[in-house]
Amino acid sequence: MYKNPQPMHVEDDILATIALTLMPGIGSITARKIINQLGSASSFFETCENLRFPGMRKLDLSRTAIGACFLRAEEELRFIERQDIQAVIVSHNNYPQRLKNCEDAPAILYSRGNINLNASRMIAVVGTRKSTPYGERCCEEVLTELHKHDCSLISGLAYGIDSIAHRAAQNLGMQNIGVVAHGLDRLYPSANKSLAKKMEERGGIVTDFPSLTRPDRENFPKRNRIVAGLADAVIVIEASESGGALITADIANSYNRDVFVVPGSWGQPFSVGCNNLVKRNKAAVLAHPSDLSWYLNWDENLPQPIVVQTQLFPELSPDEESLIHLLKTQKNDLDSLMFLSGFTVSKTSALLLGLEFKGLVKSLPGQRYQLLI
Repeated sequence: MYKNPQPMHVEDDILATIALTLMPGIGSITARKIINQLGSASSFFETCENLRFPGMRKLDLSRTAIGACFLRAEEELRFIERQDIQAVIVSHNNYPQRLKNCEDAPAILYSRGNINLNASRMIAVVGTRKSTPYGERCCEEVLTELHKHDCSLISGLAYGIDSIAHRAAQNLGMQNIGVVAHGLDRLYPSANKSLAKKMEERGGIVTDFPSLTRPDRENFPKRNRIVAGLADAVIVIEASESGGALITADIANSYNRDVFVVPGSWGQPFSVGCNNLVKRNKAAVLAHPSDLSWYLNWDENLPQPIVVQTQLFPELSPDEESLIHLLKTQKNDLDSLMFLSGFTVSKTSALLLGLEFKGLVKSLPGQRYQLLI
């Protein structure tokens, strides 16, 4: 059993979290549950002999096994220090708030560059690796629209639409974030190495994989959950009948994120995926890039709510008053309201619905809410 004789510091917490994620049999969901229940990964190693978590298969908790994980974790810590890589763990305040609300968020994120993972507007753009001139033109037009609204771009640094989106964001001076399916000791595909380096000036690269992790096939769906979890919405531009872009869209739906598609022509192979998302009510159509402004309530000319004292409405419960207060501070999206209030998704939604019935709140596109008082 691991014992840390020193007082807990951020570096110790990061070391223990890395070691926890390296334990055979512990994946992202289990690691997250452990940290949520115990407060830190260090607490797990101090009490692990007496712990049991539902769904956790029998673990090797011998001194030898745990020691090997910490030796590897120490190597990783030295690597991130040498390479100027930032590591943030789920129990810390600087962990991205949007992702933190996702049940399968990774216990630790590694990033390189100058990145704000809690920027006010973050949109993911994904699509096929075999983009057409039509898709590339649409992608550039979408990025131009996103730039008008001071958005950050998130994509996967893959060939095709991902690369087009990253290059357009770079040219426009947007925050440009690439999420990769491997450790930060390499860059896949290597053709994007120069682009990735430029992105670090305003943005950079993010992963939940430690160094020495290869871009193996099974890592890409795991990468896609981070793309969806960091974003307010996902835009799919060209997708075949199956593939990574559709996986990202499905994950985004499971996270209650908005999903949009650029429609394509009948019978074109890279239009099938987008059109099917619409047919199955999993995405809304962008007939024009400016549609995003309406869907996501980015109209700067909307009238501001009039602020009144909460005590004028004595029929409000304490929980309703809490949400009213947050709405007054311009926290008007479901994720922010849920995170800041500490309520579950179902409780937050139920409270907002009750406030709508009382005529105090109006629901808007993009899972946002407007205070009417």
